[in-house]
Amino acid sequence: MPAGFIPPHGNYRELLSFQKTEIIYDATYEFCRRFLKKGDRTIDQMVQAARSGKQNIIEGTKASGTSKETEVKLLNVARASLEELLADYEDFLRVHKMGMWGKDSKQAIFARKLGEKKDGVPATYENFREFIETRPADTVANIIICMIHQANYLLDRQIARIEQDFLKEGGIRERMTRARLDARKQNKAEDQN
Repeated sequence: MPAGFIPPHGNYRELLSFQKTEIIYDATYEFCRRFLKKGDRTIDQMVQAARSGKQNIIEGTKASGTSKETEVKLLNVARASLEELLADYEDFLRVHKMGMWGKDSKQAIFARKLGEKKDGVPATYENFREFIETRPADTVANIIICMIHQANYLLDRQIARIEQDFLKEGGIRERMTRARLDARKQNKAEDQN
């Protein structure tokens, strides 16, 4: 029996982009708890932007089997939410007169390495916990900024890949048409035998 026209989809937990955004959400929650005053509206904004980045990857991936358009839209929403969160961290550093790490600084390189797979196991919040929960605000903000840049890069690649797959394979309508035509051919061949 040939495979159906709805491809396997929805395994968001395997996506590096999702794994990074889950860390970003947890780290943002902790950052806000530690460094922003209770009642500050920025807390809700930042936590919701981090959550939106993560949740839209989940929703987009789950919709991917039947709608590449929905998947791309939701991944772009995730990307936009992370960009908003990035601006919040940059604003925090700027208004508190704290420095931002350069992309190639030893601190940024160290932060990126924290997020790498080790022995094939993806990084989780546990890789970052010691730093997020004990270091000063500027260090924590910069670590999270590094993670946001990584997640944005991964989302950009993921969206580009979806575009290429769509051009090569089409969407649900094309797959449905191909499946129906293949079924007709098979029925015709069976009728002739």
